[in-house]
Amino acid sequence: MFKKVLIANRGEIAVRIIRTCREMGIESVALYDESDMDSLHVRLADYCVRLPSPETFLDEKTIVQIALAYEVDAVHPGYGFLAESAPFARALAESGITFIGPPADVITAVRAKVKVLEAVEAAGIPTVTYSPNCLDIHDAKSLEDAAARLGYPLVIKSCRGGRGRGEQLVRKPEMLHTAVQRASAESKAVFGNDDIYLERALLPAHQIGVQLLGDQQGNLIHLGEREGSIIVGNQKIIEEAPSPILNEIQRAAILETALTIGRMFNYQNVGTVEFLLDGQGNFYFSEIKARIQVEHSLTEKLTGIDLVWQQMQIAAGKPLPWTQAEVPFHGWAMMCRLNAQDPWQNFMPSPGRLTEVRLPSGPQVRIDSYVYTGCRVPPKFDSLVAKVTTWGLDRDACLARMKGALADFVLVGTPTNLPLMQRIMHTTAFARAHYNTNFFTQPVANGETSAIQLRDLAVITAVQYARRHQLFNPTTPPRWQSGWHQDSRRLPQ
Repeated sequence: MFKKVLIANRGEIAVRIIRTCREMGIESVALYDESDMDSLHVRLADYCVRLPSPETFLDEKTIVQIALAYEVDAVHPGYGFLAESAPFARALAESGITFIGPPADVITAVRAKVKVLEAVEAAGIPTVTYSPNCLDIHDAKSLEDAAARLGYPLVIKSCRGGRGRGEQLVRKPEMLHTAVQRASAESKAVFGNDDIYLERALLPAHQIGVQLLGDQQGNLIHLGEREGSIIVGNQKIIEEAPSPILNEIQRAAILETALTIGRMFNYQNVGTVEFLLDGQGNFYFSEIKARIQVEHSLTEKLTGIDLVWQQMQIAAGKPLPWTQAEVPFHGWAMMCRLNAQDPWQNFMPSPGRLTEVRLPSGPQVRIDSYVYTGCRVPPKFDSLVAKVTTWGLDRDACLARMKGALADFVLVGTPTNLPLMQRIMHTTAFARAHYNTNFFTQPVANGETSAIQLRDLAVITAVQYARRHQLFNPTTPPRWQSGWHQDSRRLPQ
């Protein structure tokens, strides 16, 4: 097993990996830049390396040099940044360092998104409708022709993308070129590549991801599916497992299809096969995510399997300890992403200092975060500050636990989407699992206000009224002190 691991990432996923390293007796090396120096992963790691800028997280050559300088055995990329970079995985291998993720050739195969869609379609598996190749963002005519063939609405996707980054929904032809520029610019900034392709939008739909786990000996299993259909800015904010939408026949079909697709590419390590489900219950393959995902904590709660631990074991050449029949599935899991965004200002990013942080606790409540009281949320990274994951014997128990956890969570300072998460959990639509990717096309209704809440609001209102009108320190209003007012009330002489 490895003795020292470099974590080529930051934030909550770096904290998550460091904790597993500690459990396994592995030393950890963390990376940070000036704006991120007070984040929790910097404090927890055994060694820390300061980067010259946030962009250095995408600099493969520099990170390989750091790995060599610190004599690490392996590098864990987390998600985002270089997590799905085949050249990075290959450069590490050439330097004698293990990449904790799929091999470079597997990443190369599954990252060619259009070719993957073609291969899956050729195997007789339904796929989303897509443009036949990556497109030149400077060739307006080709873009317009490809869009016209697909029809609107459509989605612009990064050929290298993931986590919703580099995606833009286009509803009308006149929006196409502006959306292409936005998508390519974001893809370039996040993934170092601005290639894009087009996909026919399936609206409304459900997003279903199937977790795969494969070893170097050729064994491949699934760890169930996750539902992630409540989306803001192309990124999932609420997810649950199993999906409340699928019946048992659909579930069996989609899980077996995911395994078939994984075997087509000899998939190894942790990955997710993603599908879209339409209103008639038909599912369509979308893409393969060749990395651990933000929402992996759902699968861990549902199965009791530590995915980061398994990534380490597989990368070290160990076989899977279970067959498919031996994988335990138990209960229900739910996860909310808390972002430094202002939901009342069109989800505007809100970097800044958190003056008070109080994390919830309790049975089957899990918090993944890098923040603490006084910590600063940096402006140049993803806005995710914490994940709240709960588990229950069934969906109702899990939801009740999530409501309690969010009620106990305190984030004071820079705005976050915590109030919105609390509101969504109390909606009838979410309680009944009546939602899809169009969830935010309608206003999120307030939940029923309890008598206790009404009482508290009345007390707060009374106190504020008293303060505003200075009832604790009575004074004569200025208008009553004027000569005219006094004369008007003086009795005739």
